[in-house]
Amino acid sequence: MNTSQRRPVATPAYSVAQSAPHQILVCKACKHKGQTCEPGFKLLKRLREAIAASGLGDEFEVSGTACLAGCVPDHGGPCVVGWRATAKATWLFGDIDPAQPIDDLVEFSRLYALVSDGWLSGKDCPQRLCDNTLARIPAAIIVTREGAIQ
Repeated sequence: MNTSQRRPVATPAYSVAQSAPHQILVCKACKHKGQTCEPGFKLLKRLREAIAASGLGDEFEVSGTACLAGCVPDHGGPCVVGWRATAKATWLFGDIDPAQPIDDLVEFSRLYALVSDGWLSGKDCPQRLCDNTLARIPAAIIVTREGAIQ
């Protein structure tokens, strides 16, 4: 491998500040095309509006983020969306078409907010999301020299 083309260890921060108990992340950068993701921006806008209209606006912040690395390179449209919260499992769904109804995304948000650890089974998820699950990641337990912190 040519080390001159390797990415340096220090990279730009891709963290997204969270101002609500739960966060929905919508990919808005296409690493395959090297440009912003117009479908992602469209989905981000629609999802923000739907979450606010559903009464979940105080529970969820809907943010655009850097590439979530879960899309198929030549699909061209479908998006990747993630849900996360402190001490909860993180969920990542792919192949979300911004032109389709987003009721299932709002419904998943409602379910996710109700479960204390974020751990839902496939049968609990709306079918479209169940079919498009990329990952369910257990909540992180941060371990320091002083002990575990959750």
